[in-house]
Formats: sequence, structure tokens, C-alpha cells
Amino acid sequence: MGDRVARMARTWLTVLGVAAGLSLLPPAAPAAAHNSLTGSDPQNGARLAAAPKRIELRFLATPKADTTKVTVTGPDDVAATGGAPTFSGKRVSVPFTPGAAGLYIVAYQLASTDGHPIKGEIRFTLTTGTPAEPPSPSVAPTTAAPTTAAPATTAASPPASPSPAAAAGDDDGGTGWLWATGAIVLLAALGTGLLLYRRATRR
Repeated sequence: MGDRVARMARTWLTVLGVAAGLSLLPPAAPAAAHNSLTGSDPQNGARLAAAPKRIELRFLATPKADTTKVTVTGPDDVAATGGAPTFSGKRVSVPFTPGAAGLYIVAYQLASTDGHPIKGEIRFTLTTGTPAEPPSPSVAPTTAAPTTAAPATTAASPPASPSPAAAAGDDDGGTGWLWATGAIVLLAALGTGLLLYRRATRR
């Protein structure tokens, strides 16, 4: 009976010693656990009528900027990442450039502190696309009107001499006036002579 009790006591002492030894070991470093995604905005599987300005990813541990990569692609694999990601503690955000309505995929890749690479993605759907910008109106090329040389000015020609017919008309007119003047003078002389004759006969 005494031996049995002694064996049980030694067994319990051994168990307690092992437990005490384990308790003295340092706790496992958090870096031993791989980093992982804990949340996002928008959430995975969300359907949005209005596009967000930025996409945010939240992780279990703080990601490093030099080992973290985030891409966003839309319908037809069109890139929708509007710039480089920014880091704030355990959060990573990237500007979002929306395009057509449809499925958008946010893919991320980063490394844990132990160097283990981590990849993943979230997906959301835009129900309303961004309309394409209207094309700028094309300006028709203007063609300069051909310049025509001004016609050379000709020297003023001297006035034409009156035609012979006109000169003849002028000569006839001058002769007619001379005849009329002569007739008037003759009639005046006859009248004066007749008047003088009557006076002489009355005496």
C-alpha cells in the first residue's frame, strides 16, 4: 500500500514538473502565424449602385509597403486602379477608377513577417457604370482662300476726240447763229431807214 502511494506521488510530481517547465517557455511569436485578410470596403460579394472612391483592405498584421501589391480590374480585364496604394497601420487602400457596370476583382499579394507569400482577392459588382466621356468635336480644317492678285490698273486714256459727225453738227449750229444775227441786223437797218424816210417826207 505504501509503495503504491509513493509511485502515485512521484507520477504527479513528474506531471507537475513538466507543466511548470512548459509554463516557463516563451510564448510563440505572433510572426509565426501567417498574415490574412480580416475585412474590406466594399465587402466581398457586395453589389453597389454608386462606385466608391477608394478600396480598403484590412489585414491581421501590418503589411509592408515594399512587399504588398494590390490591383483592381473591371469587366473585360480593364484596369481600374487609380493610383499607388497607401498604408495606414493594418489597412491598405487604393484609389478606384470605375468603368462599365459589371464585376470588379481586387487582387492582393503580400508577405508575412516569416516571408511566406499570401495571395487573395475580393469581388464586388457595380450595377451602374460610369458613362464614357463624349468625344471632343472635331474641328474641320480651314483652308485659306486663294489670294488673287489685284488687276493692274491701266493708265487713264485721253478723252476721245469728238466724232466728225458731232463736229459737223457744231459747225452747222454756229453758221445758223451767224445767219440769224445778220438777218436781225439787216431788219434793224431797214427799220431805221424807213423811219428816217417817213420823217423826211413829213417836213
